[in-house]
Amino acid sequence: MNNSHLKKHIWCGVMIVLIVAFDRFTKYLTLAYLKGNEPFVFIPGVVQFRYAENTGMAFSMFSGARWVFIILTVAVCAFGLRYLFSNRVESLWAYWSAGVIIAGGIGNLIDRIALSYVIDFIEPVFINFAVFNIADSAVTLGAASLVIYLVCDLIKGGDKKDA
Repeated sequence: MNNSHLKKHIWCGVMIVLIVAFDRFTKYLTLAYLKGNEPFVFIPGVVQFRYAENTGMAFSMFSGARWVFIILTVAVCAFGLRYLFSNRVESLWAYWSAGVIIAGGIGNLIDRIALSYVIDFIEPVFINFAVFNIADSAVTLGAASLVIYLVCDLIKGGDKKDA
């Protein structure tokens, strides 16, 4: 493995650890200050922080399938980490996007294993939407970034074939 691959892997590992640590810290604060209390209005009419327990996935779908989520998350994260560190991902955009997705998966995996549910606390109040957390945001933003990369790469690849 050359030095540039090693540096990329180290920085990706640091990023994953920092995202997971931030997710854990915010969930710690949520337990300490929101559980059993009224929601905290952060930006009036926009977002509040409210303690919620989610035994399912997005919008509490498939509640009660804890072990399915644990096994699936472990498999996806393990495959993702193996693929990232195999040096087969050439694009830094795709590489970092996948790393953010993995970090979010690990953040929620810790909750599922330790608590049997995921702690959610960010509640948009300007629309009817699910309560979510930092790990959910990481998975969503990482996936959106990866899709944008893939679309751009597809368009760029299509231009090469036409030339």
